[in-house]
Amino acid sequence: MASLLKDIYNEQYLGHLSDTLLGVTSDFNKEDFLKKIFDKEWKKRELKNRMRHISTTLGENLPQSYEEAITILMEVFSRLGPCYNLENMIFQDFVELYGLDSFDISMKALEHFTIESSSEFAIRQFILKYPDKTMEQMKLWSKSKHLDVRRLASEGCRPRLPWAVSLPYFKKNPKNILEILDILKDDKSTYVRTSVANNLNDISKDNPMMFKKIVKQWIGVNQKRDNLLKHGCRTMLKAGDKGILELFGFKNQEITLSEFICNDIVEDKGNLSFSFTIESDKSLGKLRVEYAITFVRIHGKNNRKVFKISEGNCPSQRKTLKKHYRFKPISIRKYYSGRHSLEIIVNGKVVGNKIFILR
Repeated sequence: MASLLKDIYNEQYLGHLSDTLLGVTSDFNKEDFLKKIFDKEWKKRELKNRMRHISTTLGENLPQSYEEAITILMEVFSRLGPCYNLENMIFQDFVELYGLDSFDISMKALEHFTIESSSEFAIRQFILKYPDKTMEQMKLWSKSKHLDVRRLASEGCRPRLPWAVSLPYFKKNPKNILEILDILKDDKSTYVRTSVANNLNDISKDNPMMFKKIVKQWIGVNQKRDNLLKHGCRTMLKAGDKGILELFGFKNQEITLSEFICNDIVEDKGNLSFSFTIESDKSLGKLRVEYAITFVRIHGKNNRKVFKISEGNCPSQRKTLKKHYRFKPISIRKYYSGRHSLEIIVNGKVVGNKIFILR
């Protein structure tokens, strides 16, 4: 059986953490700390609750002076090293929990803790409390020599960062975010540029007109930037936005669909197999070929999802493609019996569809 993510916080890690704390401050009570950690509720706690329980217990067992405690934790973090990059996010959680009233000290701590880890969740509480001050700090971080710090400047202010507290003000007006992304858009690190693209994709969902304007301004300078922008445009590309598709060379031309075959019935956990041919009276040119399935949801509702099949230049006038989709239940998607639909999409335009039954 696969181990649960919450089990990264185990006796091995917490024992190593305790020993390291003891090596930094002889006043640390390892026995009391571990006893409080592994209380009767420990096994019931999920990942974030375990993280918060550990950081709270650290607060009970370290000096009550935040500055003293954070100095100890910064040294402990350095000694633990990069092999615990996810586990070590308890340090950022400690800052979020105890450091909101100590801005300058906390900014130094989060910068330190983001190396080989990430302070992207903790920084958001500071953005909410000190929006201008924190964004100025993040602008400074965007020019850091360390890629993890530069990435924090982008990732930490994403309006829709998954599993994180929302930033409603920046959903309405991402102007301050765009100033940071402008600095990072040509960063030498793929890791950083991917974060910039994810941030842009978030912005596209709430501010499509502002987003399109930025893409038009930034596109066409070099291939790395164009790749970043394309990744940032993925939601609009999947939505078939004509203007965005044309920016990347996917023009809406006359294309016909033929030989479209798919299963009429798909059994539970089986495959939907389908094939089709697309044709034009001239070269097909630059193509983005996708398919969409409209899934039956609970209470008779539907949910349409778009999936990419292929993308690239096609000099011929005819192209045949085959694909299958497996109806295997996963944690983020549950399937229901009933009538589903399959659509074939070329350069944002639906060129054909069929109905099939899942049972």
